[in-house]
Amino acid sequence: MTTVVEAPSGGLTDTQRQVMDLAREFAREHIEPHAAEWDRTKEFPRRVLDELGKLGFLGMTVPERYDGMGFDTVTYLLALEELAAADASIAVSVGIQNAIPATMLLRHGSEAQRNRWLKPLARGELLVGFALSEPDAGSDPAGMHAQAVRDGSGWVLNGMKAWATNGGTADLMMVMVRTDSAGNRRGAKGISTFIVPTDTPGYRAGRPEDKMGLRASNTATVALEELRLPPDALLGEEGMGFVYSMEGLEAGRLGIAAQAVGIARRALEHTVAYCAERRQFDRPLREFQGVQFKLADMATRVAAARALAHAAAARKDRDEPVTAQASMAKLFASETAMWVTTQAVQLFGGYGYMRDFPVEKLFRDAKVTEIYEGTSEIQRIVIARGLYGT
Repeated sequence: MTTVVEAPSGGLTDTQRQVMDLAREFAREHIEPHAAEWDRTKEFPRRVLDELGKLGFLGMTVPERYDGMGFDTVTYLLALEELAAADASIAVSVGIQNAIPATMLLRHGSEAQRNRWLKPLARGELLVGFALSEPDAGSDPAGMHAQAVRDGSGWVLNGMKAWATNGGTADLMMVMVRTDSAGNRRGAKGISTFIVPTDTPGYRAGRPEDKMGLRASNTATVALEELRLPPDALLGEEGMGFVYSMEGLEAGRLGIAAQAVGIARRALEHTVAYCAERRQFDRPLREFQGVQFKLADMATRVAAARALAHAAAARKDRDEPVTAQASMAKLFASETAMWVTTQAVQLFGGYGYMRDFPVEKLFRDAKVTEIYEGTSEIQRIVIARGLYGT
């Protein structure tokens, strides 16, 4: 079973195998036993993330010169899958930390910004979040209204951000707002990125959203009320924030693919074990051909989703264009997670519908992978545009 279900260790480097094994060991000992309770209480387990930071998991993709581990993307996905298999909520924070803000700071931050912010993020001393969407701007973030205006040499921010990951728990947020004027809107070219410490006066996070899944991951509306920032809070060039966020989302979508694979894999593992133990009509469920066909299809889709994500990650590590490939990986893996968890609940029968059994939580956690960081519909648009080179 292990050779089919778990990520294959053959062909991995010694470092990749060690990182994967460490992530799996930590996840099984410190995360999975508590995941159901965190889900029930909506507790954000900051102490666990602090421990992951000490082990280097919050700086996996950051180069060593900025105090990160400097791992390749495949290694990062291997670790993230293991964490997601234990609890996808933890994987969300680890994925955000390693993907969007880290990519944006590394590519477009000044050396001073990298030293001030990227290094402590990589060391796990600061937890970061990301705020792009707004109540009326989800799949179309270019339609946002939150505004930054110049005030002397600095900036003043006002507006609302919605569904901000770690909005109420992060130490630092990467916030996208408009810097064009109301009388001269420039669409996506009027958006800029700001580095916002969450203890800045005028930053106010709402209560955590009461979500279907990922309930231990903090998601909140954030109000920006006369929030004043110094000039060095602007990341990169003014008006380039949307471009920067899309670059970060490429890395983020690969992380979501690995997260989805972890959810689907764990659902498959639970189902394989259950079908070996559960008896109906005087024999184990595993002996029924209809059950075998479902299990075979589940295992095949999990393996295919992982392979697609790793192929895209390897392409990224070779510095090849990866926009369409990241969307393919995210699309296929997220829809695999939803399909596999649906089959898992079905095979568990009435027990699968009960919160006492783990596949119910995995089913709820899977759904959002088809939605956040670009819905499945958005991924299909990105992929189709890639076919025509547009």
